[in-house]
Parts: sequence; C-alpha cells; structure tokens
Amino acid sequence: MNYTQINPPDSLKNYIRYCWVLKSTGTDPAVKVFRTMADGCPGLLFQPSANGILYKNTDKLPETLLFGQSTKYTILNLAGSFNTLGIYFYPNALQSIFGVNAMELTDSCMDLNLLAEKNDFYLKELLLTTNDSNEQLEILFSYLNFQIRKNNRQVNLPMEYALSSMITSNGNIPLKMIQDYLRLSERSLERKFKEYIGISPKLFSRICRFQASLSQLRNHDYDKFSDIAYGNNYADQSHFIRSFKEFAGFSPFQYQKQAREVVQNLSELI
Repeated sequence: MNYTQINPPDSLKNYIRYCWVLKSTGTDPAVKVFRTMADGCPGLLFQPSANGILYKNTDKLPETLLFGQSTKYTILNLAGSFNTLGIYFYPNALQSIFGVNAMELTDSCMDLNLLAEKNDFYLKELLLTTNDSNEQLEILFSYLNFQIRKNNRQVNLPMEYALSSMITSNGNIPLKMIQDYLRLSERSLERKFKEYIGISPKLFSRICRFQASLSQLRNHDYDKFSDIAYGNNYADQSHFIRSFKEFAGFSPFQYQKQAREVVQNLSELI
C-alpha cells in the first residue's frame, strides 16, 4: 500500500492535525483486517465503494464517514482495495467544526454526506466527480470551511485549557488542579468536557498516557517494557500492559510482532 501524508491549508490548521491518502497496490489481498487504537481524536474518511467497502464487524460503513472518539480498539475489514482519504482532526473538532455534542459520536460514526445535504452541500457527488486525491481533499476542505462559517462557534476557553493541560502533560496532570484553576466541580468539569470532547477527562487522560507510551514503543526509546511503564507513571509493568491491551487490542509484545501500522493508530493484522 502507498501512504502519503498531507498538511492542511492555513485556514484549517487549528482544526486538522494532518490529512492522508492510502492507496492499494496490485499485490494487496482482496480482504484485509485492521485494528484501530484509541487516540483521543475524531476523524473523517472517504472510501469510494467502487474500490472497496469498509465494515465494522458486519456493519457496512458509509463512503463518507465522520467518526468520534474511540474508548477502545476497533476491528475493521476492507473488502476490495484502499483508495482512501483521511482527515485526522484535533480532539475538539466535532464541536468547533460541526457544532455537535461530541458524545453523540463517541464509539460511533455517521454518514457525513447526510449532514452536508441538509445544507445543500452535495459532498459525495462532488467527491465522485474526480479520481484525483488532491482535488478530492480540496472539496473536503471547502466543505469544512463552509461548516466552520455556518457553525460560527466561539472557542470554549475553559475546556481548551483543560484539553491542553492533559495533552501537554501526557495525561499526568491531576484533574483536581484543572478543576481548581477553572473553579469547576468534578461533575461540572466532566459534563462540559464530555460535551466538548466526547469522553470524560479521566478517560482522555488515560488515552493521552497510552499514546505517549505507544510513541515510545514505536520509536524504540526503551530497554525494557518497565522503562515505558515507569516513564509514563504507570504503577508497574502489569498496569501498563493491561492499559495497552484495553486501547490497542493486544499487548505491547504482540503489537511489535503482529501489527503493521499503515496509518498512525491503524494497523493491518498480519
């Protein structure tokens, strides 16, 4: 498979981390199995059904797919070949771009074309007018800019502070510190954060810690697994492995031996 990563335009840099294109080669098998990992971010996929169809369990996924936060790993199957565009958003994108309560899409997805058609923006039809990935991305960028203008939502500064604090600390900042700074009760912080991000502050912090440990594993920045465990404030190596299994679907050792990441946090099972 051929993978290309693309930076977003300046108008969307505050909303999109990066974009990617994944295309199958002639030697790829007809049916492929993939595992996603919890990463703390929503995203968008466009996979034309004429090339291949994505399934989650036995459920056929729409061609133009908007998905929310994942609280655990997910198994996906592809029948056919990849000709996929992906957009990897920042954690707050569902509210800041689309104006939706982020909890509505947690561990779920929706057909983005249906949302676009409500505003007379026929996204799927436009995307299918060209096979050029760059042109398709430009269509998606136009739609996202349209949504942002339509939404016209003010930045939620308290939740942005909470979000930034968790990300920069790799999930290790005490939530009580955030509550005290924002003068919010534990319940109020949880309610507001769930609406903004889609999951609780505690779970988001745990995913941040998992992602920090995964990055260390990817980069071979350790001598033994206990180095990763203690470096990321896990109680011990067993605690680290249990958490890794929860969010990745397999142990750190199995990840090294059985997974091939074709896109960050999307591994082909071999």
